[in-house]
Amino acid sequence: MYKERYKMIARLRNYFIAGLVVLVPLLATLYIVWFLFDFLDSILRPLVIRIFGYPVIGLSLTIMLLLVLLVGSMVSHALGRKWVEFFERILCKSPLVRVIHSSIKQASAALLMQKEEFKRVVLIEYPRKDIYVIGFVAGGSAEEIQEKTAEHTLNVFVPTAPNPTSGFLVMIPEKDVIPLDMSIEDGLKMIVTGGLVNPNNKIERGSK
Repeated sequence: MYKERYKMIARLRNYFIAGLVVLVPLLATLYIVWFLFDFLDSILRPLVIRIFGYPVIGLSLTIMLLLVLLVGSMVSHALGRKWVEFFERILCKSPLVRVIHSSIKQASAALLMQKEEFKRVVLIEYPRKDIYVIGFVAGGSAEEIQEKTAEHTLNVFVPTAPNPTSGFLVMIPEKDVIPLDMSIEDGLKMIVTGGLVNPNNKIERGSK
């Protein structure tokens, strides 16, 4: 009787944990998406109300998306880039604004463009032998560096966890780089979650 009760409690506990594993990320994702939608929609909501006399759900967000596309098309041309650079120079004359703008711009560029800039995910031994860190190959090192080193070296960016927008650059011999099959996205997931998310569960399966 006691064993059956214990098994029932253990089964209920496992069900509860399994439910949390599914629901927590799902609800958190829905909440974040709704928060972003509401935030972006509220930016132009007063303008929409002034024009139509009542709020139109999603219209201000649509206008915002069109504005983003318009700015993107502008900066794709030389004249548009000059206008943006001119505006940024005026905006960044204040030291405080310059620091904030520079930090946000670097973080945005790293998050939005990282997949295109990096080539592949690798392991390197750091900070000593038999301890490994994940790195992202950005390409071959500069020609001058290649000429002055005995080995062909690669530029490898080693991000810090849980913020992949910070880290450091190492120039390491290609023979000392251990290539991985995981994608850039999976590598970033491991960094952001501090290793809690393990792509393909290869480590867990191998440890059982």
